[in-house]
Amino acid sequence: MNSYSRRAGFSLIELLVVITIVGIVMSIALLSLGILGDDRDLQKHGRRMIALVQVAQDEAIMQGREFGLELMAGSYRFVEYDPLLNLWGELIGDDTLRMRQLPEDVEFDLFLEGQRVLLDLEPADFAEPEENADRVLSERYAPHILIFSSGDVTPFELHILRPLDELSVVLQGDLLGDIKFAGDEE
Repeated sequence: MNSYSRRAGFSLIELLVVITIVGIVMSIALLSLGILGDDRDLQKHGRRMIALVQVAQDEAIMQGREFGLELMAGSYRFVEYDPLLNLWGELIGDDTLRMRQLPEDVEFDLFLEGQRVLLDLEPADFAEPEENADRVLSERYAPHILIFSSGDVTPFELHILRPLDELSVVLQGDLLGDIKFAGDEE
């Protein structure tokens, strides 16, 4: 009867070995999720971008102004059109539409009319209107995405991606100003 009772259960060493192995596997899984992350951060940046463009659309409609969105590889800013000077310029005093920086591991890819746009690392400089030589250059400046006073928006496809783990989300904007995540059927 003694030999039967010894075979009926697990020894303490066996239980400790199994618990240790399960603990190691769980910790590796949790660490890999924490390091790589998932696309929730990218979707958060996408939702923020959609909300800010909608705010700019609302302001453009209510104030009868033209806005633009300039995208850089890792940041973006809103600009406004001054019809008196016939120039694009910075938005001053608007904390909502201020320049925003993406985290270091996140970047943009922009497509206009199906063509990829090469994005600069830094924002364009605005020249003073009095400087005639620079004025010619500054008149050529135009933001990537235009937000008209009618609420219409330049059609675009914006990829927000994290190259490290090859995750991305795609925003699509149409001419009527509707912006959504690619694949949404709303």
